[in-house]
Amino acid sequence: MRTTKTRHQFYLPDAMSVKLDQLAAKPGTSKTAILSDALTAWLDRQGAAEVETRFGPRFDRLSRAQDQTDQKVDVLMETLGLFVQHQLTLTAHQPSFDHGTRQLGLERYRQFIELVGRRVAKAGAETPKAIEKAKS
Repeated sequence: MRTTKTRHQFYLPDAMSVKLDQLAAKPGTSKTAILSDALTAWLDRQGAAEVETRFGPRFDRLSRAQDQTDQKVDVLMETLGLFVQHQLTLTAHQPSFDHGTRQLGLERYRQFIELVGRRVAKAGAETPKAIEKAKS
């Protein structure tokens, strides 16, 4: 009959050997089962510690970056909300615009959209440089 177990021989301190004998004296337990369970638990903890050691700093850095991004988004949302509230309060009782004022507003809006487009394009052009810099 072939077994899937390998025999190991090792020495334990006397105090630990006595404790192992006491645990194995209970019905339904054996020294092999106790040592197998203990060794499995220890190896599993070692694997978890290795993952934490290897990826922990990276996860911490990503978490801090996410927190900073969340803070910036919160500030932007609050600013946008206050701006909208201000604009609605300011323009609540104004008369309708004449043709010249409307055209000036449209021209300023187009300039604003062009400025946003240039900045987004500039940020997109800088992204590959940042990636190359991070690689080196």
